[in-house]
Amino acid sequence: MRNQLAQAASWAVLLALGAGIGAASAQTGSAVEEVVVTGSRIRTSPLDQAQPVVQIDEALVAKQGLTSTVDVLQRIPSAGGGLNSKFNNSGNLGNPPDGGGVGAGSAEVDLRYLSSRRVLVLVDGLRWVPGAAASGVPGSVDLNTIPTAMISRMEVLQEGASPIYGSDAIAGVVNIITKDRQEGFTATAQLGTTDHSDGFNQQYDVSWGVASGSTHIVVGGGYFKQDPVFAGDRAISRFPAPYGTVCDGGCSSGTPLGRFIVSDPNTGQDLNLTLKQALQPGQRPVYTAADPTGAASSFKGFTTADRFNFQPFNYITIPSERVSLFGSVVQDITDKVQLRVRSSYTQRKSANQAAPLPLFVGPDAGNGNLLDTVSIDATNPFNPFGFTLQNGTYAFIGRRLVEAGPRHYSQEVDTWNVTGTLSGAFDVGEKTWNWDINGVYSRNHAEQTFTGNVNAQRVQQALGPVALCTGACTPLNIFGGAGTITPAMLAFIGFTQHDVSQQKLTDFSANLTGDLFDLPAGPLAFAAGVERRKNEGYFRPDAIVAAGLSSDIPAQPASGEITVKEAYGELRIPLLADMPFFNRLDASVAGRWFDYSTSGTGSTYKAGLSWRPVEDVVLRGSYGEGFRSPSIGELFGSASRFDQVVVDPCSGFSAATPANVRANCIAAGVPANGSYTQLNAQIGVITSGNTNLKPETSKSWNFSGVWAPSWLKDQSWASGGSVEVAYSQIKLDDAIQAQNGQSLLDRCAQTADALSCATITRSASGQVIGIANPLINIGGIKTRSLDLNLIWTSPEWSFGQFGVHWYTSRLLEFTEYVPASSGLIPIEREGTERGSPDQAYPKWKSNLMLDWDKGDFGATVSGRYIDSVQEAGDPNKLESRLYADAQIRWAPSFLDDGLSFAVGVNNLFDKDPPGCVTCSLNNYDPNAYDAPGRFMYFRLSYRH
Repeated sequence: MRNQLAQAASWAVLLALGAGIGAASAQTGSAVEEVVVTGSRIRTSPLDQAQPVVQIDEALVAKQGLTSTVDVLQRIPSAGGGLNSKFNNSGNLGNPPDGGGVGAGSAEVDLRYLSSRRVLVLVDGLRWVPGAAASGVPGSVDLNTIPTAMISRMEVLQEGASPIYGSDAIAGVVNIITKDRQEGFTATAQLGTTDHSDGFNQQYDVSWGVASGSTHIVVGGGYFKQDPVFAGDRAISRFPAPYGTVCDGGCSSGTPLGRFIVSDPNTGQDLNLTLKQALQPGQRPVYTAADPTGAASSFKGFTTADRFNFQPFNYITIPSERVSLFGSVVQDITDKVQLRVRSSYTQRKSANQAAPLPLFVGPDAGNGNLLDTVSIDATNPFNPFGFTLQNGTYAFIGRRLVEAGPRHYSQEVDTWNVTGTLSGAFDVGEKTWNWDINGVYSRNHAEQTFTGNVNAQRVQQALGPVALCTGACTPLNIFGGAGTITPAMLAFIGFTQHDVSQQKLTDFSANLTGDLFDLPAGPLAFAAGVERRKNEGYFRPDAIVAAGLSSDIPAQPASGEITVKEAYGELRIPLLADMPFFNRLDASVAGRWFDYSTSGTGSTYKAGLSWRPVEDVVLRGSYGEGFRSPSIGELFGSASRFDQVVVDPCSGFSAATPANVRANCIAAGVPANGSYTQLNAQIGVITSGNTNLKPETSKSWNFSGVWAPSWLKDQSWASGGSVEVAYSQIKLDDAIQAQNGQSLLDRCAQTADALSCATITRSASGQVIGIANPLINIGGIKTRSLDLNLIWTSPEWSFGQFGVHWYTSRLLEFTEYVPASSGLIPIEREGTERGSPDQAYPKWKSNLMLDWDKGDFGATVSGRYIDSVQEAGDPNKLESRLYADAQIRWAPSFLDDGLSFAVGVNNLFDKDPPGCVTCSLNNYDPNAYDAPGRFMYFRLSYRH
């Protein structure tokens, strides 16, 4: 009977893995080889794991038609999103307020909405170098740097594991297992495109393996290319407002015809002007002081209709290209000692794009650099006003440099990784102990080229006194409209920006595991180990940018290194076995002790229980402490600007505005007459690293149960199945992040909170010049969630075999605690869309996959549900979405046993994402929703 139950368990798990994604099974069996399963360093049966682990194999990736590792991981219901190919932030949003830079072209995974920085990514149980995208020093791994052809499967631990793995493993662990043995040749080719005939996607992966005596070799590589999709080609993103058809206040003041906010000292008039039409090159506009917008004048009053629509220039899916190579050699030195050497190289080329540069000058420009102090001299041959434009005579001029073309940011990232593992086993009495010694060297080097920027110092010279514009200097015309900035003018003020960043990881570790001695209920098992690693990173912006002379995002060089020494120990203690209601009861304890060069010493601990009352049921519970040391970017990152989309509550107040808001705004420096109107939807939020940051700490509680009834094996309607329920609660203290710029503005206006108001700088006219928002240890985060996983497999009926895999996650709570002068303020996020920076927190997410296979044919239909969310800063509600995907497969046995074909469609019913008013770009949240449009693909696979 026990053997039958073991076979039933094995069958259920293999079916789950065959469909790609599997939950922990409740069955066990002595015939299953013991291995190291993610979540513990103790070797154990994969059927006996003590934590909820999602397993993703090659079959899942194939059945979903996805070409990137990150796309697969971000579809897990417990995933909160992360960077992917739908982010086009460069030039649009600046550097996100996390110290890590834009991360253009990168791919990251977030679990439990705690951000990718709190997810540890391992490859074969070892750390991987953090990402690099030439815009900062991030603390997260870029999944695009790991060759897809190298991946055998992925294991996702959905709970904290700092005592086992160390820093970063607060929300969970992603462990990518690579191919170390393979017989023969495998190849896949996939081509895909959208139903709009854009976004063409192609991926080719090959690997070849051979075994010769005691040597196993696997080599391979891949090529991936994705063409862009432009925002202007989708209805949701053609204008700054979702599904808009005309410009509104979200469009830009930086227009080709210019916007000129001037105070004429001769007439005392405050003017808000734009050109009626573009002039000829070299022609100076006519300004009539007595009637500035009259028939004789070249100007008219600026209105919302004159704003510039920057959206069509943006990517909604960025172009990307990757080339990767890998190799693995396993050499059996003796029957108990082996050496494995694995190496890989990946090159990524990607791009972001934004509309032509908006050149903003004047006291209200909000650049935070020299351009805010630029004067336009009366002798400038194109100045039509007859007086020098300086502080007091003008507040703002915005001119879109359409003559320079779109701003284009091209990244090239090269990633090298070399890993060596010497492992073996030896006998201690009647016990066998296993050991391994590991060395990792990995480097990420990124370079970015940005075209379309200008040198602020040269702009100042070209707009200044004409007598000082000598040599190569050409007087600049920002008054004549589109086509009047000549190539000579652009050649003088423009430059090509070159930025570089790099991260390097050196890691040495050793582990020992085995059984110490036998207890009445089984062997007392242990694992212990030590680790020493060093992270080094730097970011070097272009020299002109570092000098503060760029008109785009300001940046300064940043560099640092972190050295860590760690040791850990883990015990699995069998308490009871083979008793009524106690088929098995195990306890586990673990501890890790560390010494950081930046954060000092500390320790974390974890304890758990696994109770199997009967063979078919497992109940698990654990308590754990977590730890995350600040990353290099968070500690040493220099000040940079995040252009956040916000609504200033002090803009255009009137008698209808609540009295307390009016009073607080006036006290903050806004003119009492209500004349202040916010110029642009984006406001600069200055964020920087902070060497005084403390480490994050967490406490987590996890409870789960699995029921895999053995009687399902022999039913007429089922041949296996399981149900898993898992509860997770994480309380994070001293969370490292910047506050939300919109929240700071709101708290200052609504409550006159002193801490919030102190971060905001306004000009004399009331415009927000900037918000100082360095990284801090905020009060904390508390999140609670519940996961439900159902698996069912049918018998092999005459019309085929079916499998159902249903995975659901319920976000019960997500509360941020942020500091204010009155103490910590809770912000409840569950069921909301935060807006810029984008993050949806749907209460429900669910994936349902239905498989059918018969002979040479197979099909998969999937549904992905995302619950509705309410925008936090707007009455708009993002309605729920149900995406449907479908695939048909054919493996013609009469041709070749290893040949197969597949065709499929993702987003079968062409569901567009819900429009988001407060989101940063393209009017939807790329963390949560698919890019608009169907995606159709064809895949050919071959094994020999």
